Amino acid sequence: MATIRELARHCGVSVATVSRVFNTPEVVSRETRQRVEAAAAEIGYLPNESARTLATKKSNMIGLVWDTDHRRSGWRHPFLQEILVALKTALSAQGLHLLLLATGADEPDRHLRAVRRHNLDGVVLIDNGSRDPAVLGLAEAGIPCVALDLPLTGPCCTYVTSDNAGGAGQAADHLVTRGHRRIATITGPARTGPGAERLAGFRAALAAHDVALPPEYVVEGDFYLDSGRAAMHRLLSLGTPPTAVFAAGDEMAIGALQAATAAGRRTPDDIAIVGFDDIELAALIPPGLTTVAQDRTGFGTAAAEALIAMIRAAPEVPAPPPIVLPTTLTARGTA
Repeated sequence: MATIRELARHCGVSVATVSRVFNTPEVVSRETRQRVEAAAAEIGYLPNESARTLATKKSNMIGLVWDTDHRRSGWRHPFLQEILVALKTALSAQGLHLLLLATGADEPDRHLRAVRRHNLDGVVLIDNGSRDPAVLGLAEAGIPCVALDLPLTGPCCTYVTSDNAGGAGQAADHLVTRGHRRIATITGPARTGPGAERLAGFRAALAAHDVALPPEYVVEGDFYLDSGRAAMHRLLSLGTPPTAVFAAGDEMAIGALQAATAAGRRTPDDIAIVGFDDIELAALIPPGLTTVAQDRTGFGTAAAEALIAMIRAAPEVPAPPPIVLPTTLTARGTA
């Protein structure tokens, strides 16, 4: 690959001029800029990104802190994967790249040190709700930061989430209008915002319909398949099992559907099931999962747009307010 000195000699300009063409093009005449850029393409010159970062104080890199308990075999989740695709697409359209940051160490300043080491322009946080000091410290440091489903705020920090309580209320309303009174729920982890908010919204909606929610009808899961399966086994073993179940995540709902089928229960005749997320598999698994749909593309796009706005804003401009996306219930065959 050609060097910056070779390009300068080829164009008959100084090395400093070449550097300005690629780092601060607005200070170079249009004629010179076009000549240098054409020559760069001709001889195969690419600017050194490390040098460009030092010169501009911008790396065009966004750090991604993805800590959803990676030690578990099921740490990946289809809903998060779809958000990540939308996030990457929106950032790429603005010439920004994603850098996945390590999350295994326990130092409380590990994320902040990584941001400074790589001169990152901003950070996207996907956390498991643990209130990790490293995450909290990053939010307070004044670095452009957007959290997903994690209510973090700071001088340059905001978050994107869905109307979790409202969506869970939609699920409860749907089941009650279908004639159900014995309605159970498989919740997400109570420490997470979505887990707590969906349970609260579900409780409130049932109370509005004067439908009781006994303690034994509330089983905590972890948003993954196996916990939904185990929770449904537990619910079906009760002396008075429910006739309907709201699972606060589609993977848990699919696990619950598998457990119900294995126990000889027909869905929705013997037991109705409603999920939350509307992952791709929800429409494919027979008889089709009724679920509360989140705007997966909107989630990633909104996070990218909020982050870009903070990166480009003047220091005195406050962070954007939290973004709450609406949900819609998608009725299929399970309820």
